[in-house]
Amino acid sequence: MNHDRTDHYRSLRIALLGAGSVGSQVARLLLEHRDELAARVGAPLELVGIGVRDVAAKRDVDLPAALLTDDLGTLVASADIVVELLGGIEPARSLLLDALAAGADVVTANKALIAAHGPELFRAAETVGAQVNYEAAVGGAIPIIRPLEQSLAGDRVMRVMGIVNGTTNFILDRMHTEGATLEEALAIATELGYAEADPTADIEGFDAASKATILASLAFHTVVPVEVVHRQGITGVTDAMVEQAERNDRVLKLVAICERLAGEGGEAVSARVHPVSLPATHPLAAVREAKNAIFVTAESAGDLMFYGAGAGGPETASAVLGDLVSIARRHVLGGPGAAASTHADLPIAPFGDVLARHELALTVADRSGVLAGVAGLFAEHGVSVESVRQDPADGEASLVLGTHTASEARIAAVLDALEAHPDVERIDSVIRLID
Repeated sequence: MNHDRTDHYRSLRIALLGAGSVGSQVARLLLEHRDELAARVGAPLELVGIGVRDVAAKRDVDLPAALLTDDLGTLVASADIVVELLGGIEPARSLLLDALAAGADVVTANKALIAAHGPELFRAAETVGAQVNYEAAVGGAIPIIRPLEQSLAGDRVMRVMGIVNGTTNFILDRMHTEGATLEEALAIATELGYAEADPTADIEGFDAASKATILASLAFHTVVPVEVVHRQGITGVTDAMVEQAERNDRVLKLVAICERLAGEGGEAVSARVHPVSLPATHPLAAVREAKNAIFVTAESAGDLMFYGAGAGGPETASAVLGDLVSIARRHVLGGPGAAASTHADLPIAPFGDVLARHELALTVADRSGVLAGVAGLFAEHGVSVESVRQDPADGEASLVLGTHTASEARIAAVLDALEAHPDVERIDSVIRLID
């Protein structure tokens, strides 16, 4: 006679750290769907406490006062599984290391922590056979971590590219569709709750860079520190750049790009975040408002696209609960946690090795011979010019030059030469083109 080993499994004690927009929704779902979750897991999930900084603070969800505590250390020590939704590095890092040292599993949505200290947490988990799940750290509700980690584990991922920050996508979308300035679009994003009071992490690309670190590390089985990710935010995007893109039937987006690069010494990994100009027909160009979308290109599977809500309390809570159920099932069925794979240990390519097409907008003196002189600088540095447009106006001229594919190092050398050229009044913009 067969007996289901889950029929009489004990309750699993869940400690929740944080009760903000995501944490409060996770608590609500754990309490409201207790029976359904127990049936999925094969054991009851008992929410033993919710660790918060201020027990008396007002919250989006009415939570049982008896569950709230500001003694996070004691709460963590009592748990089988710790769900961390505090954000930031500390005290989250120390609390999770304590949890792992005690043998507890961890679920987190903290992209900054995983980007900066993921390897440390994974080593701590592997030491005791515990598990760290972090699906909600990238893409909110979009399942992307598990597909990279498991579904594509037998394939070779060549490239991961996508829109991974909803705030900047909302801002650029409004600039294109409503004609708003960056400042006006940011104000709307703040009013709607897409942007924080201090939007620096979003608009300067720090948030997207953290996610690029996570995606690159997973996709290429290589530790990619966040400090090696080339980062450029959207604060330099102007109305003129948006108009220029639209004249060419293109759209500006802030994109994270993680890819394998072939070099003389073998393969290397590149991870970068910066604005790009996409054809209006590109699937990423159609990603509106605060949505996220991620393309994965694998050697055998080909092109895959993951699209959905990149943020939001209920949406992100869905990914957190998915991780929690997965970890809880491992408790019931037995076996150690799966360790993160960094076996490839590929070198990190310098940003200068990256190849791309570029579009440069210059303000130059409006006199004969300027175009030839400027074009000569590109030729001197091995950059081929594909297209030129010149618009004269009152002693100055707007010059827009599109290049063929060239390395970032060569483009940087051209920019230095242009800065020093007496006929170049200023470099108005440099944007990378993706077709």
